[in-house]
Amino acid sequence: MHIQIKASIKFLVFFLMITFFSCNTSSDNTEEDIIEEEEEVVVEPEETSNILWKNWYLSVPVNRGNGSATSIFYETIENNKLTTEESKYFYKNSDGSYTMFTKFTGFTTSGGPYALDEGKYCRTELREFWKGNQTTSDNWSMSTGTHILESTVQVVYCEGTGQTYVAQIHGIETEGLNGSPATVKVQWKNGDLVIEYYVKPDGDEDWTSKFDEKITIGKVDNEKFTIKLKIEDGKLYYALVCETKSIATDYTFVFDYVKNGYLHNNYFKTGNYFKWNKDYEASAEVILYKVVTSHI
Repeated sequence: MHIQIKASIKFLVFFLMITFFSCNTSSDNTEEDIIEEEEEVVVEPEETSNILWKNWYLSVPVNRGNGSATSIFYETIENNKLTTEESKYFYKNSDGSYTMFTKFTGFTTSGGPYALDEGKYCRTELREFWKGNQTTSDNWSMSTGTHILESTVQVVYCEGTGQTYVAQIHGIETEGLNGSPATVKVQWKNGDLVIEYYVKPDGDEDWTSKFDEKITIGKVDNEKFTIKLKIEDGKLYYALVCETKSIATDYTFVFDYVKNGYLHNNYFKTGNYFKWNKDYEASAEVILYKVVTSHI
């Protein structure tokens, strides 16, 4: 009997030891599995509702190698892969806004390089891809739908003659039509906001700046403001908000393009299109806080 009890005790001790080590081993494996799973987690890039980058490409006045300005596409911006030279002209600020610096370098979107005072200007500017298709054929027509640009910007300074374009509706050469008209341009001019817009040309002439009218819509100085451009039923409207200046202008009619025979396809632009080419020193700086588009 005594021998049986001792054997039973030994068996119980052996069983408890096996159970203890088995539990520890199981726990260790579970921790390892969790650690491995945590290491495999992929953190997606932070998205911002202020700018849907897939719908834009950026132009900076840096030589792309053939004398033309450099085009920068959305993946490069989202992944912060701009070169050191490109980053002099466009960079993200700590509050999520973007600085758009520019000056005359001779490298423009139309090619070059251009010498001083040849009628060409440099820019750091966004060009819209309507549906995000990454092609300059991705444009919209005024004859159908409603098209809206809302751009929130601040002109920090603007040297030279104090003029830079901060928003545009730009036409593109369309089948059966000549030219690529800069149809509507919003200019910051020494603190004033001026809308320059093409009106109906004479006879069979093309839509050009020869038929250009201007209206001053408000004085924003160096304050933050939101400019809105809307094409609805072929008609151009603008709106302007600048809280610091107590400006809250609702949509205001400007011109009926479709009624006047305008047939070009179009795209929006926003940024810092510096109207100065008399030296290589003067510059302009614009902060872009937000830009959204709507096509209904």
